Amino acid sequence: MARFILFVLLLLLFYVILYYLIKNMAVRRKKWSRELEPEELVQDPYCQTYVPKRTALKKRVKGKHYYFCSKQCLIKFLEERKS
Repeated sequence: MARFILFVLLLLLFYVILYYLIKNMAVRRKKWSRELEPEELVQDPYCQTYVPKRTALKKRVKGKHYYFCSKQCLIKFLEERKS
């Protein structure tokens, strides 16, 4: 009887280990697929450099969205638009 209980416990332990390994593999696969996707680049209208859209500063001016690489470019762009 003791052997049977030990066998069941070992099977349960094996199942738990496999479950977490497979679960972690799925999470890693999702993370890797996001890292491999190309990032969308947007052009800064002031200095003409390309920056990743997710890190760019976004400003809406007269109904149009603009993306900037830095706050300085945003300020200079807005100053040019005023004059």
